[in-house]
Amino acid sequence: MEPGNDTQISEFILLGFSEEPELQPLIFGLFLSMYLITVFANLLIILTVSSDSHLHTPMYFFLSNLSFVDICFISTTIPKMLWNIQTQSKAITYEGCITQIYFFLLSAVLDIFLLTVMAYDRFVAICHPLHYTIIMNPRICGLLVLLCGLLVLVSWVMSALNSLLQSLMMLRLSFCTGLEIPHFFCELNQVVRCACSDTFLNDIVIYFAAAILGGGAFTGIIYSYSKIISCIRRISSTQGKYKAFSTCASHLSVVALFYCTVLSVYLSPASTHSSQSNITASVMYTVVTPMLNPFIYSLRNKDIKRALRRFIGMVSLKMPTYLWLKKCK
Repeated sequence: MEPGNDTQISEFILLGFSEEPELQPLIFGLFLSMYLITVFANLLIILTVSSDSHLHTPMYFFLSNLSFVDICFISTTIPKMLWNIQTQSKAITYEGCITQIYFFLLSAVLDIFLLTVMAYDRFVAICHPLHYTIIMNPRICGLLVLLCGLLVLVSWVMSALNSLLQSLMMLRLSFCTGLEIPHFFCELNQVVRCACSDTFLNDIVIYFAAAILGGGAFTGIIYSYSKIISCIRRISSTQGKYKAFSTCASHLSVVALFYCTVLSVYLSPASTHSSQSNITASVMYTVVTPMLNPFIYSLRNKDIKRALRRFIGMVSLKMPTYLWLKKCK
């Protein structure tokens, strides 16, 4: 097949999970349910944190940002996949594919940065509890919120620059006609492999970005947890050790699920991955992790559970009043 240039390719074909027609309704129902659960649960975390003044601390500020990013993350891939199943079409336009890559990478890198910052927050809370208590002093809360906002802003800027670079690198590639991507979305590695032109420079940029952004952030998480484990080992009582570990167990669970699957996709040689294993790993960090995050944090966190009960109680009290006023009008 002769290579064509960028203007000759108008769309890609996303092969998805299976070409069996009888499995499509099952896949549609399963992923629609997971998508709705993810959006609702993460939105509930955001509303709960914002409505409860007791949760206006760095840990929950970053958690609410993580929930927002998770909603964006899953929304970059699943709606298009569901639309394709519903319309019985596997096509995605060239422009749509590049746009999906941009927002997918933006959300993924933001997730990585936020998980890293949250690991450092747990390190300060466990290893320097007195400093953390001083930091939580209401008199400097305004400065603290500004600092947290600055960290999140830096994360957004770095993520946006990386996504823009990767998207611009895609524009230099030439593609052949009739391209089939063995995935349910435009995953960067898979799209690059479909190119007819030389992809050496793209591969270098992908691995370099993954090593610097992903590897650097992962090193920061490992460093934070090495210090946390060292601090926990010095605690004399078993109850104290359990209490200290329980404060970071939720975050550690999310990191283990999300980070390991991301690294397995982006830092492993292409020859070691089948398309099916690549799809499975991608589902874990693009769908399963965003869905489980709010449950992991809420089920293991007494503050979140108390705030959720107050928020749901407040909403349930206001709803009958709102309906009565609406009826009177």
